[in-house]
Order: sequence, then C-alpha cells, then structure tokens
Amino acid sequence: MTEPERAAREFLLADRRETVRTLLQCAKRVAEGWDDGSTDGPDSTDAPDPTGGRNSTTDRDSVVRPLSRELRKTGLLERLPDLLSETVTAAGFSLQARPVPAPPYVAVTSRGPVLRATLPAGRLVVSFRLFDVVRDENATREDGIRVRYVLGARDPEKVVSVELR
Repeated sequence: MTEPERAAREFLLADRRETVRTLLQCAKRVAEGWDDGSTDGPDSTDAPDPTGGRNSTTDRDSVVRPLSRELRKTGLLERLPDLLSETVTAAGFSLQARPVPAPPYVAVTSRGPVLRATLPAGRLVVSFRLFDVVRDENATREDGIRVRYVLGARDPEKVVSVELR
C-alpha cells in the first residue's frame, strides 16, 4: 500500500468512521429487504449453501436500486462527493474540479459505493465493499451468470478499500 493510499484509508477509518458505519447500516437494510433467501427454493439441492445462510439475491438491481434509495434517504449520496474531496486531501492531493454525486466521481455498484478521482499520480479509487458476490451453481439469472449477492463484512476495517491506480 502506498503512502497516499494508507493516508486516505486511515482518514476514512478514523475521521469518517461514522460515515462508514452509516453505509453499513444502509447495506443491512437493503439485505433485510431480500425475500428470496439463500436458495432458489425449499430443498432445491443437497449442495452446500454458498451464502452461509445469509439473505441473498441473484438480482443485481435488488442491490443497486435499494442501496441508492437508502443512500439518498440518509443524505449520504449527496455527501459522498465531499467525502471524496476530503479523502483526496488526506492523501496529499487536490482535485481540479468539484465532484458531483454521479459517475465518474460517485457510482453505486452491486458491491457498494465507489468514489473515483483523477489525480496527477493516477486514479484514486475508494470502494466501500458492503456486499459480497458468491458463486452459486444453483443460482439462475437471465444472463446465465451463477452468482448471488450477500451482505458483506460488518467491520469498517474490512469494508474500506483505497487504491491509487
């Protein structure tokens, strides 16, 4: 991990830990809304449960849309550009333009929010890994990909990822 990555990550985990906790609460509320459980039906297979019994969904939109809604409802979506600016400053850089709560600066993905800033040293990418993607041979999606989305780690230390690419 480079010094700018370390500084940015430490800033998020120390100075903005409450924001990370709020993101975790939003993710928990999203997962509580999934009603398809961790299998495709009762006793559908004798295969091991890849989700560990956690609520899950095979539908990406069942992650992204409710998460976007939760982020808007809590006011976090509008605050994420400021969080990006502060994180860039903590990493020792400055932004040329004010970020907005939309791509390319802020994106709500099936894993969680991703913040991006283009800097002279490269692209700073901050990911909040709120959801995990689990391979599941029993899952079926229209596109043929066999994965499930499950609630990820609950520990802020494991959720925050910072990369300078």
